[in-house]
Order: sequence, then structure tokens, then C-alpha cells
Amino acid sequence: MSGASDEGDGRDAADAPDAPRGAGASAAIRVLLVDDDPLVRSGLRLMFGGAPDIEVVAEAADGSEVPGLVDAHAPHVVLMDIRMPVVDGLEATERLRGLRRPPEVVALTTFNTDAHVLRALRAGAAGFVLKDTPPAEIVQAVRKVASGEPVLSPEVTRQLIARVSGGGTEREARARRARRQIAELGEREREVAMAVGRGMSNAEIAAELYMGVPTVKTHVSRILSKLGLDNRVQIALLASDSRADAGD
Repeated sequence: MSGASDEGDGRDAADAPDAPRGAGASAAIRVLLVDDDPLVRSGLRLMFGGAPDIEVVAEAADGSEVPGLVDAHAPHVVLMDIRMPVVDGLEATERLRGLRRPPEVVALTTFNTDAHVLRALRAGAAGFVLKDTPPAEIVQAVRKVASGEPVLSPEVTRQLIARVSGGGTEREARARRARRQIAELGEREREVAMAVGRGMSNAEIAAELYMGVPTVKTHVSRILSKLGLDNRVQIALLASDSRADAGD
């Protein structure tokens, strides 16, 4: 779960609810736990209780409760179960995307399948963790997304992009939409977007495109703003879609 410091998605702090950014931040990371199993929530609360920089501000048993709790408690991170009986985590995550300052979302699941992961990321999650992930790694995942970094490493992102599925008309339609969105970007922004789609880090992109890492971050920030995306993983998915049936 480790990540380089240059892996932030480039968004300004105003894009999240007063989220702590950087190692020097002293404010605790506020977390909302969302899971229909009270034992899971209790275990997570106990686990985060050992992290002095993380505060669990509220719990929810269903996705339908999330908007109200986000409004009341302004969490930085929502740890969101995918499967819940009324409103599942995917729909709840999509609803949060409509907020002016949405919290980051980490999808929590027992299913390590491409379909679940891709649906969660397309819904706007900054990453995902399995429920049997070691506690220290779950804590680190929350810290990472609170600082603006995706949970997924470039290696995992490459694996996911390689497995994007969906054939026939659905895939073709997604490819057309993605190409229209990519066409809205400037030339350098397109180059950066496609590099992100290949799972490259900011440092790798900077070296390949002969620009500084801060410039790469600026381009990533502009891409997110122009295309209405939440994080660099969604840029990678969009870039992958745009290449479907058209070569790399």
C-alpha cells in the first residue's frame, strides 16, 4: 500500500472537505464507516482507535444513510461496503459525486473480482480494500486517499486496465464517449492522460514527456476539472476506454 509522494492526483484542497494534505497536517482524518454488518463496523472502529491521526466520526448500516451523515460530519474519507441491502455502496458513491466537496471513498469488499473493482472505480471510488486486508494496510489506505493519492499502485492499475471487459455495442459506445472526452483536452493534457492510462507515475510521465513533476500534477488537475473526474484512476479507465478497438 505504499505510494510515492508524487502520486497525488493534483487536486486542490478545496476539492475535499478541509482534507488533511501532506505529512505536516496536524488535523485528524475524519472517517465515516459504512457497512451493514455491525461486527465489521465495530472491528473497524477498534482498528482505527489505535491510529492517533484518524477519527471515526460516524457509522452507517446502509448507503441510504450516507448523504445525511456526510452533511452532518464532513468526513474526509468514507470506507464504503459494496454490498448492502437497500442502497449499495456503488450507488451511494455515485450520489456523493454530486456534492460540491465530496469526501474520498474507499470501497470495502470481500470480492476480489475485476467487475467489482472496476464498477467501484467508475462510480468514483479512490480505490478499494478487501475486508481481510491486514489492519495496518487499511489504515494506510485511508491515510493515502485523505492525502489525495489513489489506493491502487501503478502496477495494480495496469492489471485492472488490462482486464477491462465488456464487448460488442456496450464497449464500442463507451469507447466513443471516452474519445469525445479525450478530444476536449489540450495536446499535452491528452499526452498526460494517455500516460496515466498506461499506469505511469507522475515521475515517469515527467521523464517521458520532458516536463517537471509539478507540471504533470498541474495537467492532471486540469484533466480532472475539465472532464469532471474524481481521481487519476478514473483518468486511466477513460484513457483505456478511448483506446478500445483503436490500438494503443
